[in-house]
Amino acid sequence: MSAPHLSQFVATHRKWLKPLGILEKPWLILGSAPEPTVPGAIFDTHARIDINNAGRTAQAMGYGRADLTVRAKKKSWEEHRHTDTRLLLWIHTVPTLVLPLLLIGKPYDHIGKVKPLRRRDREQVVLEVSGVSLDAIGDLGKVTNGVAMACYGLLLGVPEIVLSGISLSKVGHSYDELGRRRRQVDEDRAVLTALASDRRLATSEADLAAESGIRLWSAP
Repeated sequence: MSAPHLSQFVATHRKWLKPLGILEKPWLILGSAPEPTVPGAIFDTHARIDINNAGRTAQAMGYGRADLTVRAKKKSWEEHRHTDTRLLLWIHTVPTLVLPLLLIGKPYDHIGKVKPLRRRDREQVVLEVSGVSLDAIGDLGKVTNGVAMACYGLLLGVPEIVLSGISLSKVGHSYDELGRRRRQVDEDRAVLTALASDRRLATSEADLAAESGIRLWSAP
């Protein structure tokens, strides 16, 4: 991403998020690894960012509407038919004006506004923030969306980001019992290890802290 493009990207996304009031708040990014560790009172201070269908787990845990949900184009809407989010950042290829039309007929409870995130921009954000080229790392050469959103938040200047439900070792997903192999582990490890010295980044997961060097979050 060129410097002008990067500056425009940051300005555009900050403008989109600003009315939500979460740019100055810490974020909790909720991934879909099994048995996520979500500190009880953290949403008194932190915005909740759901990754793909992790909102199904959040609802099962008794949490309300997400502030921001990030979805991959290929993710099934049937896995979580009750998406409830103030904003949706959809990794998609269609023009911005067409995106809301694609929500017609999709199963969800509430989606406030929707904005596309282009895959090329996603990858450039990760490279810009982490400094890690993933071309020759792992099975896909790209991080998971949870790690990508940590880079996104850091780029936009979010004061603290706490990773929950993100793991380098657990198998399966929190919202089903299929036990599917989690992919992109090597890519995630490379980027998270590179970011471990950034004190804005923390995790509520003891295993992730031990494996990546990211600080383990504790309430102030």
